[in-house]
Amino acid sequence: MKKILLIIGSILICFGVLFQYQGRGVIGPESSFMYYNKDWIFYGTGIWISGVIICTSFVLLYIRSKLIAK
Repeated sequence: MKKILLIIGSILICFGVLFQYQGRGVIGPESSFMYYNKDWIFYGTGIWISGVIICTSFVLLYIRSKLIAK
């Protein structure tokens, strides 16, 4: 269960950064609906922040399980 949190969080971070760069017009084809779309800068930021929160939850659960095991 805990490893799934890390995988999901990592994927969200990657996609969030990708969406943010597409919104800024740095990455992606110009024909994309995300390209130079300011809304996707904010969406991407929210997505990668969610990923960081999920990864942080994994780290806290991992540390807690190691402390309880001792």
